[in-house]
Amino acid sequence: MLREKFPLYLDLIRWNRPAGWLLLLWPSLYALWIAAGGFPGWHLIAVFTLGTILMRSAGCCVNDVADREFDKHVKRTAKRPVTTGAVSVREALVLGAVLALLAFALVLTTNAAAIAWSFAALAISIAYPYAKRFVSMPQAVLGVAFSFGIPMAFAAVRGEVPLLAWVLLLGNLFWVLAYDTEYAMVDRDDDLRIGIKTSAITLGRADVAVVMACYVAAIAIWAVVLAGRIPAWTLALTAAAAGAQAAWHYTLIRERSREGCFRAFRVNHWFGFTLFAGTIVGYALA
Repeated sequence: MLREKFPLYLDLIRWNRPAGWLLLLWPSLYALWIAAGGFPGWHLIAVFTLGTILMRSAGCCVNDVADREFDKHVKRTAKRPVTTGAVSVREALVLGAVLALLAFALVLTTNAAAIAWSFAALAISIAYPYAKRFVSMPQAVLGVAFSFGIPMAFAAVRGEVPLLAWVLLLGNLFWVLAYDTEYAMVDRDDDLRIGIKTSAITLGRADVAVVMACYVAAIAIWAVVLAGRIPAWTLALTAAAAGAQAAWHYTLIRERSREGCFRAFRVNHWFGFTLFAGTIVGYALA
C-alpha cells in the first residue's frame, strides 16, 4: 500500500516543483545573514533550509484539504491527489502533521525565542488556506505566512525580533503579493466562476500596475535595509538585477495570458535568489 501511495504523497507535497519552497527559502536565508551581520553558521542554515522544505510540504497538505471542493472546478488543480480522492483527507492531514512535527524538531535545536515564534508561524500557515473565503486579498495573508521565516531567523540568531525584522518582512510581503497575484491571474476565470476571492479579481484591470509597484517596493525596502551594511556598488548592482527581472515579468503578464502569468510565477524564485546572492556577496566584501 505504501509503495503505491508514495508517488501520490510526493505529488501532494509538490516534490517535483521545488520553486515553491525556494520562494520561502531565499528570504529566510538572507534574513539570517542580516541578523548575524554575515555568515550565520552551518547549523542555522541547515535548520532553516530543511525546515522550509518541510513546512512548505506540510502547507501543501493543509491547502489541498481546505481547497479540495474548489480545486475540482479549476483546470490547473483538478487532478491533485486529495481532489481526486487518490489520497484521503485523513492521509493528507496525517502527512502534514508529521512533516510539521519534523520541522518543529529542527526548531527545538535553536533557542526559546525561535521556538515561541514557530507557533505563530504555524497558526498563520494553517489560517491561510481559509482566507480566500473571507478576505478580498488573501495573497496578503500568504505574504505574512511566506515571510515568517524572517522574524524566526532573527529570533534564532539574536534571541529577539527587532523592528528591522518587521521592515524586512514588509518588503518580502510586497514580493509575495507580486508573485502570488501573477499566480492568481492564471486562475482568474475559474475563480470568478466558483466564487473564490483573490487579489487578481479584487484589483481588476489594475492588477499589472499593482504587481509592478509591489516589485519596486520589495526592492526598495531591501535596499534601504542593506544600505550602509554592504558596499554601495553591490547594493546597486543587486537592485538593478532584480529590477531587470521585474521588467521582464511585465512583458510576461501585460497581456494577462494564462501561459505568461504562470511562467512569471514559476521563475520568481530567481528574483529572491538575486536578493539573497547580493546580501551574502555584500557581507563577504564589507
